[in-house]
Amino acid sequence: MQTRNLIDGRWTVADDGSTLPVLDPADDSLIAEVPSCGRDEAVRAVAAAARAFALFQAMTAVERVSLLKAISSLMAERKNALAELLTREQGKPLVESLGEVDYARSYLDGAAFELERQSEETMLDRALTGKTVLVRPTPLGVAALITPWNFPYAMLTKKIGPAFAMGCPVVVKPSEETPLTALAFAELCVEAGVPPGVLNVVTGEPIGIGSAFFESPDVRIVSFTGSTATGRKLVEASSRQLPRLALELGGHAPFIVLEDADLESAVSGLMISKFRNGGQTCVSPNRIMVHRSLHDGFVARLSERMSALVPGRGLDPQTTLGPMINDGGIRKVQDHVADAVARGARLVLGGELIEVPGLARRFHAPTILLDATPDMACFQEETFGPVCPIMAFDDVEDAITIANGLPYGLASYVWSSRTAQALHVAERLHTGIVGINDPAPVTSWTPFGGRKQSGWGIEGGAAALDEYAPPKTYSMVGLDPEAV
Repeated sequence: MQTRNLIDGRWTVADDGSTLPVLDPADDSLIAEVPSCGRDEAVRAVAAAARAFALFQAMTAVERVSLLKAISSLMAERKNALAELLTREQGKPLVESLGEVDYARSYLDGAAFELERQSEETMLDRALTGKTVLVRPTPLGVAALITPWNFPYAMLTKKIGPAFAMGCPVVVKPSEETPLTALAFAELCVEAGVPPGVLNVVTGEPIGIGSAFFESPDVRIVSFTGSTATGRKLVEASSRQLPRLALELGGHAPFIVLEDADLESAVSGLMISKFRNGGQTCVSPNRIMVHRSLHDGFVARLSERMSALVPGRGLDPQTTLGPMINDGGIRKVQDHVADAVARGARLVLGGELIEVPGLARRFHAPTILLDATPDMACFQEETFGPVCPIMAFDDVEDAITIANGLPYGLASYVWSSRTAQALHVAERLHTGIVGINDPAPVTSWTPFGGRKQSGWGIEGGAAALDEYAPPKTYSMVGLDPEAV
């Protein structure tokens, strides 16, 4: 297992030799230590990427496609080991980690597919009063990627796939909670033949590393996945060099069950979308609104399903609910439950920490809060945990108003058996993606991005490539483009 940083094709430690411990969130056992780097190391990583840009840009589309496919193939070969490492440092059940490796690979394969398709359409001729106009995507340059802890492989390949496809070298700053997955991925990239400097990974202190990204004129795009609060700080930091920003920020997804919904489908869908990674996802349903005619039946079935979840260490095959990522995560869950109860919510399931013998106090019981209201903290901000606040509604217009009443607009969910009704509601929800009877609406081949304060830019699909290589226009007079 690689624990050093990758800068300019060499595995390195921090300049001062300092390290950060990587702990298993299930029991706080030490997994490894990684370099605790800062601004100076990040500056060198950016410089290495800048030197590699010309070479990487000059590679043909066929060569970059082969590179992406080679990395994906190695991920498939090492799937079990990669998934076990992810579960150890992040906590999610192993079956989910195995799924994440496949999901992460799909972004590499998807970027390769889009590049192959795009390369056939590189030249677009337009006759305009004697002019010939060529429109070609052109890589921006060095991409700085800041990735989160909840899906460390998938959020990494979401960004690296299109960056590599379009010829942008990258510098990655992974979360301090889950740096080992990024280093394991970097090992595979080196084995696959990624040229020195094209991929650099710097672990350590966020402010110092981030300052190097935003001070350098060579960094032309910064892609970040994380909280809206941090996103605002990055926008402020970008004012000096004005790099392009791709921001996938906080979400607070509403889950609306209409009166004509299939009850079993709605409950099953909520279980899938809510309890993936223990609720620690940016598209997790947090505001559950059920038509009053279905409310009691929905709650009864949901309680039965949630009661069957098994907390424990992610490597245990019986586990279906892992730990919260850290103590701050578990405190937030507890605070949201306490606030809801204080404001009048009825606690009908869970609400407390779970003692798992031999493990850390970082497991929270699956919790149902009834009579939730928009003023409760769990309705105002992401809980990032296994808590289901539920409110009944009579008029769907009220549900839509509440759903749109926050500054977040990443994902939403609608359950209905009538297409027209479902689309009517979905079209009026101010989110970038809507799952209609679909608990997993995010795929590598479709565009994904938020509205309002949930971010800028697109990840996934053909549009993701444009983030790293926007179109460049060549207007020609008196020349024959076919003669090039």
